[in-house]
Amino acid sequence: MKEILQEAGEILRYGYEHNKKIYKKGRVDLVTEYDLKIEQFLKERLSKQYPDFVIVGEESFGGVLPKKAIFIDPIDGTTNFVHHIAYTCISVGVWEDGEPLEGAIYNPILDEMFYAKRGEGAYLNDEVISCNNTENLIDALLATGFPYTKTEKGADFYFVIETMKNLLPYTRDIRRLGSAAIDLAYVACGRFAGFYEVNLKPWDVAAGILLVKEAGGKVTNHLGKPYKFGDIIVASNGILHEALLTKMGRW
Repeated sequence: MKEILQEAGEILRYGYEHNKKIYKKGRVDLVTEYDLKIEQFLKERLSKQYPDFVIVGEESFGGVLPKKAIFIDPIDGTTNFVHHIAYTCISVGVWEDGEPLEGAIYNPILDEMFYAKRGEGAYLNDEVISCNNTENLIDALLATGFPYTKTEKGADFYFVIETMKNLLPYTRDIRRLGSAAIDLAYVACGRFAGFYEVNLKPWDVAAGILLVKEAGGKVTNHLGKPYKFGDIIVASNGILHEALLTKMGRW
């Protein structure tokens, strides 16, 4: 898994440093030729490594989630990639029967490889990582993201505004890096104490969920129930999870 992502990372790094073709999937949702190149590369390599699993890719999702799936996000943080901002990564999560088995998130620009396998802990560049032990929200650095549907000014937009209003005065600060996969990886390694976001897809979170859990953290939906794809996701070090849910408000 890690070797495959490192090879795919060479493609991302080349595209990051050179001119690229950019297309629009929506008003502000971008895709580049390198998203497509990396997805094709990952499909070819991962299908050989995991022959019994179905590849579910961001740029080729057919709408049905198989029981044995590999969720791939060829470039999480495409907008950062386009604007030459270093928070961009490749994310791959292996799931079976609704549970994560293996996950890797690789940022080739910063050369950071996050990896986890169920029951075997979480790692950053082969060093064991764990969530931090922040106990109070006022000492917590949190992360969130803004959905592409913000342009419609609907429920997702008001979720962002209201939760920010509820949380920001009571935390050390809130970061918005532009990659949910990296946000989850940063919770796992202790850089962030928590993360929440609305309207994410399976490939955005499939690897990061396992990283957080294997690093000793907690992942639920906004009601504190077990997270399912499509829910609002809330991840934390576990210690301040209830405080984070309470202050966010019950949506």
